[in-house]
Amino acid sequence: MFIDKVRIYIKAGDGGNGSASLHTEKFVPNGGPDGGDGGKGGDVVFVASSAINTLNQFYFQKHFRAGNGENGARKNCYGKSGEDIEVTVPTGTIVKDAKTGGIIADMFADGQREVILKGGRGGRGNRHFANSRRQAPRFAEHGEKSPEREVILELKTIADVGLVGFPNVGKSTLLSVISDAKPKIANYHFTTLSPNLGVVSFYDKSFVVADIPGLIEGASRGAGLGHDFLRHIERTRLLVHVVDISGSEQRDPIRDFETINNEIYSYDEDMKDVPMVVVANKMDMPDAEENLKKFKAKYGDMYTIIPMMTLIHEGVEKLLTTLVEILKTLPPQEKMVFEPFTYEEADYSSFTIDKLDQQTYEVTGGLIDSLARKVNMDDYDSFAYFQRVLKQRGVIAELRKAGAKDGDTVIVGDLEFDFVD
Repeated sequence: MFIDKVRIYIKAGDGGNGSASLHTEKFVPNGGPDGGDGGKGGDVVFVASSAINTLNQFYFQKHFRAGNGENGARKNCYGKSGEDIEVTVPTGTIVKDAKTGGIIADMFADGQREVILKGGRGGRGNRHFANSRRQAPRFAEHGEKSPEREVILELKTIADVGLVGFPNVGKSTLLSVISDAKPKIANYHFTTLSPNLGVVSFYDKSFVVADIPGLIEGASRGAGLGHDFLRHIERTRLLVHVVDISGSEQRDPIRDFETINNEIYSYDEDMKDVPMVVVANKMDMPDAEENLKKFKAKYGDMYTIIPMMTLIHEGVEKLLTTLVEILKTLPPQEKMVFEPFTYEEADYSSFTIDKLDQQTYEVTGGLIDSLARKVNMDDYDSFAYFQRVLKQRGVIAELRKAGAKDGDTVIVGDLEFDFVD
C-alpha cells in the first residue's frame, strides 16, 4: 500500500489558567494577590525527513495533539508550558488547509521545521488585575483554547529525473540497472503500484531518479493509476521517456510517446518547459530497428534519443553521460512559489453588534471571547471589571447607536442583562 495524500487532524495545546490566589502568611496582613500565570500550550511542528518516502504512517494515526499548558499557582508560580508535538513527514510533502485548500507549508528540505499551529496563550494570574481601587482581585484569566484543524498532506516526490512511459515498457528494469533501487519487476501491467526512488552514482556525480508508475491514456482525467501519481513529476528537473520501440504489445511506439506526453502536459502545461530524453528500449526485439528509424525521422531533431537494451545493460553509459551533462545546465530544485496560508489569530479588540429583534441585541467578537476568559460572574469585582471594559472599549456607546434603549436585552457570550442607558 502506497499513500501519498491523506487528511489528518492537528490541535495545538490549550493555554493554562491563571491563578486567583491571595498571599497568606502569618504576621503578614493583606498580603495581596500572588496568582501566577498559566503556561503556554504546545505547538504543532512539522519536520521533513528524507528517511521516509510515503505517508503510510498517517493511515493508522490521524489525530495529533500538543500538550496543554499547566495552570498557574500561588506564590506567583508560573504554569509549565505544554510540550510541542512533532509530526514527521517525507521531504516533498505539501501541507494544505482542508477547508480552503490554501498551502500552509512546503516541506522541501531534509530537516526543515515548520510551526503549523501555535499553542494557546496562558491566562494571566490575578496579580495583573490589581490596581489602587481593586487591591485584591479574586479573579484570573483562563487560558486560550486552541481549535482543532483539519489539514491535507500531499506528497510530491523530489527527484532530479523522472521516468515516464506506458506500463511494461521497462522503466523499473531501467531504474534497477542504473541505480541502487530494487523495484518489483514482472511482465504484466501495473506491476509498479507506487513511485520508486533510486540514487544513481556515475563517477563523481550522483542524482535521484523516480520511476513514475501507472500512466495510460486518460491518466490526467483519472484513468488508471496515473491521476494519483502525475503529481510526482512536478518537481523533476528532467524527464526520461521510456518507449517500447519494438511495439511488442502491438502498440505503435510513436502513438504511445505522443499519448503519454499529452497526458503529462494536460495535467500541467508547465511541464513542457522540462527537458526530455527518450529511451528507445527493447532494441533486441523484432521490428525495433525499423520503428527506431521512423521515430528518429519524426522526433530526431526535437529530442535526444538513446537506443537501449536494458536487460544486457547496452546503452546505459551513454544514457548516464547524457543525463549528467543535461543536469549540469539545469537550475537546482526549488521550493514551490505560493502565498502562504496562515490561520488568523484572534483580534481581542474587535466586536460586532447584531440586532436579533426589536428589543434584543447580541455582542460577539474577539473582545467578548477575551472577556469570557477573564470574568467570573459570581464575583462582584470580576463583574465590575466586565462592565468597565464594555464601557471603555466603546461597546455601550455602539449599543446606543444601534438603537438599544433602557430595558432592552443584551446578550454577551453566555450572559444576558438589561441595558441601562
